Amino acid sequence: VQLQASGGGLVQAGGSLRLSCAASGRFDNTALGWFRQAPGKEREFVAGISWSGAIIKYDDSVRGRFTISRDNGKQMVFLQMTALKPDDAAVYYCAAKSRGSLHYAWFGQGTQVTVSS
Repeated sequence: VQLQASGGGLVQAGGSLRLSCAASGRFDNTALGWFRQAPGKEREFVAGISWSGAIIKYDDSVRGRFTISRDNGKQMVFLQMTALKPDDAAVYYCAAKSRGSLHYAWFGQGTQVTVSS
């Protein structure tokens, strides 16, 4: 699976951004997710969505502010981010894993999100 993320940028604290990720290749039955990595920190899980969209998970730090969704017809996954905080600033990566796998195997290039206070 090849993944291409977009939509990052500079936003003021409290603002919103919508990230998009286009997938190609073996897409069927994949779960999709978003990760982020801030300078000096390890990459961390942000949100994930199953193939059908029935199972959605969020890290506690973003629950209630971020919404993950997918469009299987267009082979895309989205991350709507609201009420952004300076701590949300990071490079955001979309990721994919095969159905039933524990770990995400494919990662796209990142898109930078900067939040000014």
